[in-house]
Amino acid sequence: ELRRRASPWQRNLGYPLAMLGLLALTGISVLIVCFHVLELLLDDAAMPRGMQDAPLGQVSFSIFGSFGAALQVVLIFYLMVSSVVGFYSSPLFTRLLPERQDTPLTKIIGNCVSLLVLSSALPVFSRTLGITRFDLLGDFGRFNWLGNFYIVFLYNMGFAGLTTLCLVKRVTWAVQAELIRAFGEDR
Repeated sequence: ELRRRASPWQRNLGYPLAMLGLLALTGISVLIVCFHVLELLLDDAAMPRGMQDAPLGQVSFSIFGSFGAALQVVLIFYLMVSSVVGFYSSPLFTRLLPERQDTPLTKIIGNCVSLLVLSSALPVFSRTLGITRFDLLGDFGRFNWLGNFYIVFLYNMGFAGLTTLCLVKRVTWAVQAELIRAFGEDR
């Protein structure tokens, strides 16, 4: 019903641009993680450990300067939104979604706890994937397991593999559905 009420500009320009943006952000995330995996294999300094006395503003957190820092911010925001959407889309937590003007207090508390856990895990998540080296002044790099090569390597490989699998599955299913609809096999 929402697609029918959408304006032609939204249907023909807005939705395709949004999909291309999501595909680009996902692809860039996977590429950065793949480069981080290569760095992990070649150099021990790529491990997500805490920074030693790197004063804010004196050390660049990206090799691409301001553009790279802005890209990191956009990717972290994208990962935050996609993790919240993925959390609420999972079958176990769909019942936790708030309902308009009919949400009990226990469900509100459950949503607050869930969002707090997701937002607290985001800095460690982005550092472990190699998207940023910024510590957010919380010293998240001092966790013992962040020094374990196998955990960090498998975490990165799992993210890259599963994200690529989801991306390929989503794109190929959409193309397959359009081909079936175009040849009239859907009737």
